[in-house]
Amino acid sequence: MAQVNDLTTLQGLFKDVYGDLKEIIPDGVKFLNMIPFIQKDKQPGNQFVIDVVLGLEHGVTYADGSGAVVALNNAIAGATKPAQVKGAEIYIRSALSYLAVQRSLGGGAKAFKDASKLVVGNMMRSLTKRLEAALMFGGKNIGVVASTSGTVLTLKASEWAPGIWAGAEGMKIEIFAPLSGETDAPDTGVQRTGTATVTAVDFDLKKVTLDALPTGTVANDVICFAGAAGTEMAGLHKILANTGTLFGINATTYQLWKGAKYAPSSTSVLSFAIVEQAISKAVEKGLDSDVVLLVNPGHFDDLLTEQAGKRMYDSSYGSDKMENGAKSLKFHGQNGMIEIVPSIYVKEGYAYGVCKEDFVRVGSTDITFRDPLMGDQYIKHLENSTAYEMRAWTDQALFCSAPGRSFLISNLKAE
Repeated sequence: MAQVNDLTTLQGLFKDVYGDLKEIIPDGVKFLNMIPFIQKDKQPGNQFVIDVVLGLEHGVTYADGSGAVVALNNAIAGATKPAQVKGAEIYIRSALSYLAVQRSLGGGAKAFKDASKLVVGNMMRSLTKRLEAALMFGGKNIGVVASTSGTVLTLKASEWAPGIWAGAEGMKIEIFAPLSGETDAPDTGVQRTGTATVTAVDFDLKKVTLDALPTGTVANDVICFAGAAGTEMAGLHKILANTGTLFGINATTYQLWKGAKYAPSSTSVLSFAIVEQAISKAVEKGLDSDVVLLVNPGHFDDLLTEQAGKRMYDSSYGSDKMENGAKSLKFHGQNGMIEIVPSIYVKEGYAYGVCKEDFVRVGSTDITFRDPLMGDQYIKHLENSTAYEMRAWTDQALFCSAPGRSFLISNLKAE
């Protein structure tokens, strides 16, 4: 009897082929792969709640060593506060034609993978790109307008991250006035009228062409993915640049809740001297652990050039071969080990020192294709079209338990 192929068969094939999503997350996504995900499964309500230490105990008594009886001073408790973190969702949907699926059926998991890998792989690249951008710049922006000419935006070089704009043709964006008084990757203020679609990107000139320019757009306006402003998680930049209330705790009251920041007095090429100055700011707030410094690829090359000879510094270096360059740089500082990692999702004007042990991603689910009610239902009929639909989604947020132990470098020379 011939095998009957239906949605049940397809669900099984999908699970067999794509069960381990880690295999199809692109390598260019650095921060996402660096920070572990912790599922919120035992927390009350719809938020992740964790107590953080914001101040030390101060019930201290001194004595002169004479042996006299000394009255102990009263206990003065250290400051602890509950931080509240709520996940933010990102969804993506794609279609796979009946014909492509039909031609793969009967050939098993391999044939199904051959038919679907282009769509599924592109879904994962697209969703992880949006997630990486949110982890880096959520609550801020993906670019700042330097000037406009017709429907062409020229972006400020300091606010340009190439990974955000790679493959951006067809992407929908919204433009906002910057929040009043903010100049450092500002938050969004009033939205300009209209949603625009990217039609072309010029990487060399940092120009983005739109189908139509939102009404009122001017220099210094900020750019966001359509629908992201006000709904996405607080990203790394927002956490480290924060000076107000974040996760329910006010950084004005508790200075350890502010990320350490360092900006050279004049716009500068990133150097080891600048890195060391920035690290000292975090050490002052308690950093005594290894850190990862995320930098734009152009700045990474500057640091390589500064290190004479451009020899291989990572673990692949050996005395039996000679190679130029490196995937990462490591050196010792007053905090411990500093690993410098290039990322196409870091804007040219910034660098980020991350104490990894203080960061987690928390939420109800990491990236998944699973239906929350139907379980292993990954594929469904697309209504009114000769295709199946697949959806991937996530519900998560970035959380840092000690922002002062990480640092933000700004005012760097755009490459």
